Amino acid sequence: VPSGGRTGLACGALATCGELILSLERMRGMEPVDSLGRTVRVQAGAVIESVRLHCAEAGLFWPIDLHSAGSQIGGIIATNAGGMRVVRYGLTRHWVLGLTVVLANGDVLELNGALEKNNAGVDLRQLFIDSEGILGIITEATLKLTRPPGKVDVLLLAVPSFAAVLQVFERARNASFTLMAFESFTDRCLAHVIRHHQLQPAFDVPSNHYALLEVTRCEDSIDGWLESLLEPGLVTAARVARNSQQAEEFWTYRTGIDMSLSVAGFIHRHNVALPLSRLHAFYADLETLHASSYSDWELCLFAHVGEGTLQVRIIKPEAQEKRAFLARCNAFDAAMFDLVLAHQGGLSAEHGIGLLKKAWLVQSRSAAEIGLMRALKRALDPLGILNPGKVL
Repeated sequence: VPSGGRTGLACGALATCGELILSLERMRGMEPVDSLGRTVRVQAGAVIESVRLHCAEAGLFWPIDLHSAGSQIGGIIATNAGGMRVVRYGLTRHWVLGLTVVLANGDVLELNGALEKNNAGVDLRQLFIDSEGILGIITEATLKLTRPPGKVDVLLLAVPSFAAVLQVFERARNASFTLMAFESFTDRCLAHVIRHHQLQPAFDVPSNHYALLEVTRCEDSIDGWLESLLEPGLVTAARVARNSQQAEEFWTYRTGIDMSLSVAGFIHRHNVALPLSRLHAFYADLETLHASSYSDWELCLFAHVGEGTLQVRIIKPEAQEKRAFLARCNAFDAAMFDLVLAHQGGLSAEHGIGLLKKAWLVQSRSAAEIGLMRALKRALDPLGILNPGKVL
């Protein structure tokens, strides 16, 4: 069982049947940055924050920006993580040029190196990105780098509804500035963050929903764009961070959610992906499901809006026994996943399938797709020794 930063939430790095754990924690080497090619080769155990600092010395950066700064490169690639700036930079696979992979039989594959373009046959590198360690062990990667963004503004908006959040997002993508990040969260999420981090309320008058934007600073006034949202009521209040300290506080409203909820009690977690055109309809159906059958639960929702990812968090009622709560969670999961599939969504937006979502994978992929996955597994790992029991 390959083990990296262990920040995944799908039990993909658990050894549940006495398997050997293969820790990559000490493989933290990083080669000098190639400034001309804008690449860097790092080992799988390199921590994302260390990679960022290493590249910054050359005036470059790797744009995958995760809240879990302790996550390791191998795990990020093995789950094709996204992070906060997907709307600007895309997913991990877009920023990986080459891989070194060890197969189950000990063969070492050097895939693509630092080539930006290589059309010589099947791109085997892509087989191992997002494969959760079931096909091979990623030991090194050549990462594609870019220039860091210039000065950015961080905006916090109070928004009356999730439908309005999506309208604001559409307007932000069409604005003169470049949208770097667009996150949203509900009043329930914010209340827990304020309580746990001992922060001041974001606005004098509370709102049902909030949006957090990071945008490149541009010549056109942000104030004019915000006024265009206030007049039709898409936004009820807005703040632009005055300095880096306030920008960090605004980001804490979003990045502090999971930690704040964990302090509040036992949490049941999910992340699902929807086409942006179906995100609002799914959101409404999910709230209806909650109100009709699970109204005694506190449901906290937040989203990477730019990539159509919705994070679902349920806090166990204090008086409810844990076993009974988990039994109800199973029923809720089944109903929620039915809604996801009805809206042409995906059951795992982040962290992969692991152990937690295996039972539902066959519902979201066709028999032909599952058959091909199994054929690849048999071809590359005929004895089934790589992360056994995960995904398939």
